[in-house]
Amino acid sequence: MLGRIFTVGGYTLLSRLTGFARDIMLAAILGAGPMADAFFVALRLPNHFRAIFAEGAFNAAWVPAYAHVHGERGEAAAKLFADRIFTLLLASQVLLLVVAWLFMPQAMSILAPGFTEDAEQRHLAIELTRITFPYLLLITLVTLYGGMLNVMQRFASAAAASIFLNVAMMMTLALAAWFPTAGHAAAWGVLISGFLQYFLLAGDLARHGGLPRFAPLRLDEDVRGFFKALGPATLGSMGTQVALFADTIIATFLPAGALSALYYADRLNQLPIGVIGIAIGTVLLPEMSRRITANDHDGAMKAQRRAFDFTLLFSVPFVAAFVTVPEAIMRALFARGAFSKADAAAAGATLAAYAIGLIPFVLIRSAVATFYARKDTATPVRASLTGIAVNVALKVALMGSLAQIGLALATAVGVWTNLLLVLFFAVRRGFLVPDRAWLKSLAKFLLTGMILAAAFWLIARVSGPALGAMHFHDEVTLVLLAVGGTIVYALAILILFGRRWLVSLVRG
Repeated sequence: MLGRIFTVGGYTLLSRLTGFARDIMLAAILGAGPMADAFFVALRLPNHFRAIFAEGAFNAAWVPAYAHVHGERGEAAAKLFADRIFTLLLASQVLLLVVAWLFMPQAMSILAPGFTEDAEQRHLAIELTRITFPYLLLITLVTLYGGMLNVMQRFASAAAASIFLNVAMMMTLALAAWFPTAGHAAAWGVLISGFLQYFLLAGDLARHGGLPRFAPLRLDEDVRGFFKALGPATLGSMGTQVALFADTIIATFLPAGALSALYYADRLNQLPIGVIGIAIGTVLLPEMSRRITANDHDGAMKAQRRAFDFTLLFSVPFVAAFVTVPEAIMRALFARGAFSKADAAAAGATLAAYAIGLIPFVLIRSAVATFYARKDTATPVRASLTGIAVNVALKVALMGSLAQIGLALATAVGVWTNLLLVLFFAVRRGFLVPDRAWLKSLAKFLLTGMILAAAFWLIARVSGPALGAMHFHDEVTLVLLAVGGTIVYALAILILFGRRWLVSLVRG
């Protein structure tokens, strides 16, 4: 399992690094004004639908179902199942795309109502969203193909696909002078990347398993079971996305730049979520599904506990950095061109608020895997809906006094609510046993994070006056934080956990 995690995590890390290069270009070219806000709405809308229906709900229902059919009845039955789901999926996505194109002005009034007072910005947001929305159809098919490859223990192409989003956007941004606006250049980059990702996954699957084809629509037992799981999975995967939808809607009423601050803060917050949380969850779900199909429930629990340890080991440094020195990170990465130091300060404060919920953000995918692997997509819905209620209520309460920072803080509290309830349900059902050794490990991770946060604070406090006259002092400060933090964290882990724990975690 570890090798597969590093495969997914490595490609995801490369995706995030190219994503930062893309965001540096976006910040320098678009800045944080009305055009940037319009583009980020156009980017967020198909991405929200993708995260809910494609990578979220669909993946949660599809991978265990396909793994079960493949394991129980063989390749031929699994291929027929895939053909039928492909046919239904493509038809529904084409219908959604047509409706979205036709009714985009009405959808924009609902999803970005704050743009109604600025006719030019509203028109631009509608135009850009019509360009980006077909990306959803392509990525939904990518998710179908990626799930099939994951069950075959092939993770590389699905993990690498998102790199194309960053590369395509950087190429079109570099040619922005040839487009009506820089926002149009970025939007076309999103759409082009969808085609590139599709052909990458389709090519890999064609070589190793065969692409799904159109099949007669029959609601047999497998298809009915899939849709029975898909409905609750859709509700369950909506928690975070409803929060981000609410952020988008509410932020359109806030001063210009609020949406951009949310975007750049979320981009950094998504680094550990994607590289760690999603990578580990992607590998864990088919692993647990395979073990539970084989009636190895103890092995499934052991795999999940190991995934939790890996997740915390790699995510604690991000939490410490984002909470302690967020403005320094934002200045070093983005404060150039049209993106000012004031913009960096606003985005940094937003990042610190998001980071309060980073631990549950990265753990939630591994936590719900124990239910999804058992084809129970309903139980996580109860936790998710409670988290949504807490989240949205806090957004309304905090947006007036804290603006976009309040929106991010509410998201953090909501995702904590979601995770704690999922863990409670898992413990009550006997899927997770929080023994003394695990609780002791959690306490050690907490102490390690506090030590690292103190080190970050001290490095930033000393380096600020010492490097103030240097031209690239923000960038040098970030390097010092990375190097110093790595040394302190490695020593703290070795002292508190010991070498034997690390070896057992790796060899598992």
